Amino acid sequence: MSAFSALYGVGSVIFSKIFVKLPVPSGNPELSNQTIIVTGANTGLGFEACLHLSRLGVGKLIMAVRTIAKGDDARKKILDSTGRPESSIEVWPIDMDSYDSIKSFANRASQLSRLDGVLANAGVMTANFSLSEHNEKNLNVNVISTFLLYLLLLPKMRESGQNTRHVCRYSIPNSALHYVAPLAELDPDSPSIIDRLNDPQKANMAGRYALSKLLVLYAVREFAERTSSSRKGTCIINTPNPSFCKSNLANESQGSRGSKIFEKLLARSTEEGSRVLVHGLLAGQETNGQYLSNCHVEAPAYHVTGKRGQKVQKKFFGELMAKLEEIQPGISSNI
Repeated sequence: MSAFSALYGVGSVIFSKIFVKLPVPSGNPELSNQTIIVTGANTGLGFEACLHLSRLGVGKLIMAVRTIAKGDDARKKILDSTGRPESSIEVWPIDMDSYDSIKSFANRASQLSRLDGVLANAGVMTANFSLSEHNEKNLNVNVISTFLLYLLLLPKMRESGQNTRHVCRYSIPNSALHYVAPLAELDPDSPSIIDRLNDPQKANMAGRYALSKLLVLYAVREFAERTSSSRKGTCIINTPNPSFCKSNLANESQGSRGSKIFEKLLARSTEEGSRVLVHGLLAGQETNGQYLSNCHVEAPAYHVTGKRGQKVQKKFFGELMAKLEEIQPGISSNI
């Protein structure tokens, strides 16, 4: 991480809060025919994104949640607010800590008549080392599980696009924290980046969430390049940054006085942040493989675009695909 990247990351948060007024999402008549999935949909950014999508008249909104009862409560609040018919929103279970749950969800989604967008919003932020499906939890939920869901849904997303002539979007929230992600754990000449990240004796957990968002960027860029050159059909994948928002994501750090002051001064409301996510979900082909900020394409950190970053990207992507093949043999053929 360079000093310039760190300053740019902090500066982008301040600039976004003080100088940027985000557009309220607007829809189009085609949304009434579309089916959109939002994971982590019952709270925070996911809930606010669902509220916008329902207001815009999405034909079928699937709220993917870990706890059905909480999803049902959130669904009722949205329907009460927007006045949409009950049939317009469904609540489906998914646990991003469980590969079996993700596979079951993807199998169910493959039976949909169409799939027009997926906001892969579910994520974790923890500074405590713990394992999820034998991988460090931030790494597993934010990266491995998120791209497992992507690849499992990719055939359906492509099929839907070919049938409806509406290119499906797969949008993964990112963060300006990727500018300040610790890079020492990402050695392109090491035997294994993922094994290093899964070592509790070496893991830098203070920067792990930021690092997970950097890894998302690497994977999004690589998947966009590879799927664009495939003859199997198009699907847009992008990674929008809602900036620093008031959220329950970072519960571990919200108790300190300093963090509360920082949040009060610089954090966007959750509703404002969700506007960026909805924009990414409805954006066009120009956003494929891109990092978005303040509702437009923005260049990511140099340690993404530079020569070393590209070397790390290729190595990590190869390891990610090997991991996904272990979870679901043959999944790489979906690319």
